[in-house]
Amino acid sequence: MLAFLIRRILLLLPVLFLVSAISFTLFYLAPGDPAELLLTGPQGPPDPAAVQELRQKAGFDDPPQIQYIRWLNKAIRGDLGYSFITGDKVLDDVRDSFRSTLKLALASLVISFLISIPLGILSAVKRNSAIDNLAMTLSLLGVSVPNFWLAYLLIIFFAIQLDVLPVAGYGESGDLEHMVLPAVTLGLSAAAVTSRMMRSCMLEVLSQDYILAARAKGLPNWSVVLKHALPNALLPVITVMGLNFTYLLNGSAVVETVFAWPGIGNLMIHSIYDRDYPVIMGSLLFLATLFLILNLLIDVFYYYLNPRMRD
Repeated sequence: MLAFLIRRILLLLPVLFLVSAISFTLFYLAPGDPAELLLTGPQGPPDPAAVQELRQKAGFDDPPQIQYIRWLNKAIRGDLGYSFITGDKVLDDVRDSFRSTLKLALASLVISFLISIPLGILSAVKRNSAIDNLAMTLSLLGVSVPNFWLAYLLIIFFAIQLDVLPVAGYGESGDLEHMVLPAVTLGLSAAAVTSRMMRSCMLEVLSQDYILAARAKGLPNWSVVLKHALPNALLPVITVMGLNFTYLLNGSAVVETVFAWPGIGNLMIHSIYDRDYPVIMGSLLFLATLFLILNLLIDVFYYYLNPRMRD
């Protein structure tokens, strides 16, 4: 197990280095002068002398490799710089936004689990029936429908027509009702993938010899499915759900923007519009690190669940 962990951690380091290099390169090649962005205000263009002074003070005139090493050295110590727009610490903005994204991702994952696991089991047990065909058709629609389109449909129906849920935003006294529509939007998309995976795994396990032996013993069908087949079928599904969770944390920018949810995806979208490069670079590095760590944890979890990986 120790060798497995060391090998995986060593593989993470070059990936993080590559992500940091790409992030900084995008910042360096982006149009505009960072010093001018910092000094530009409502009064109009800044004084050229002040721009040049800030450029020298902040090190923007240094060679790009020197600027990258200086930024990477600070990033390793947890200093991602300051926002060009608000002047706040990037790490604080990313951390606050990530809390909102984490809430939304967890709620979406629960919705996905509650829908996909029963649906996948039912489809496998009722293979080629009308129930199976309907479930797989709904799953195909869930995979095919874009998130933003589904989000607007939910807004029109539940927020405008029925007026039972808020259109967007973040609740001041409680964010549960504001979380419903974005969580359902993301949860339905994730459930569409997971339910198809659950069905395939259940069909494969139900055809195994030990399942046939359990049926030959006269065990009830529910016992064969839930006690014998389900635990083994869940192994690859858990991996897929873990990957879905990482994508929910990293790929919810469009949904967060539609619902004005103050998550890290929404933060990145607004930072791109504002050309707030430190926030963009810090968010990318944070999300890449999070993605790699979560994938490592998923691999470790699967390593313990699957005895064949320890042989």
